[in-house]
Amino acid sequence: MTRTRARRIRTGRLALVAGAAFMAVLVPATTAQAAVPSNSDLEVVRLDPDPATPGGSTTVHGFVANGGPQKTANSFTVSVRLPRGVTPEEPYFPEDCQATQGLLGVWTVRCVFPAGLNVDDSATALVPVRVSEDAPLGNLTGGRVSVSSIDDILHLGNNTTPFVMKIVETGRQG
Repeated sequence: MTRTRARRIRTGRLALVAGAAFMAVLVPATTAQAAVPSNSDLEVVRLDPDPATPGGSTTVHGFVANGGPQKTANSFTVSVRLPRGVTPEEPYFPEDCQATQGLLGVWTVRCVFPAGLNVDDSATALVPVRVSEDAPLGNLTGGRVSVSSIDDILHLGNNTTPFVMKIVETGRQG
C-alpha cells in the first residue's frame, strides 16, 4: 500500500514537472508572436444583408475599415453573430473562419485576418447563411458584427454594429 501510494505521488510530480516544462516552452512562443500594438482604429461599417425568403439564403458581410493613424501590427478578429433562426453555411471568406453554436441555438462565425491592414483600407468577412423555413416575414434582429484586436484599444465605440435581415415573400427578394 505504501509503495503504491509512493508511485502515485511520484507519477503525479513527474506529470506536474512535465506540464510546467511544456508551459515554459509554450508561453514564450505564443507571446513572442504578437508584435508591439499599433495605433489602429478598426471600425465596423454596417451593411445589412440582401433580403432573403424563408428557407432561402443570403450573405452577411462583416466589413471592417482601419481609420488609422497606423497600419495594424497584429491580427484582428471579425465576429459575426447571427440572428436566431439563421445558420451559417460554408464556404466562408476567409476560408479558415470558425462557426460555433451558442446559447439558444445562436451561431457566431469568427474570422481572423492577418496583420498589415493599411490605413484607410478595409477587410470583409463573408458569411453565407440560410434562413429557417419558418422565419416570419419582416425584419430579423439580433445580428451583429464586431471586431477585436490588441491594436485597437482607444476607440472601442465603433467596434460593434447590429445588422437587420429582411425576410420577404418568395419572388420578392430583390
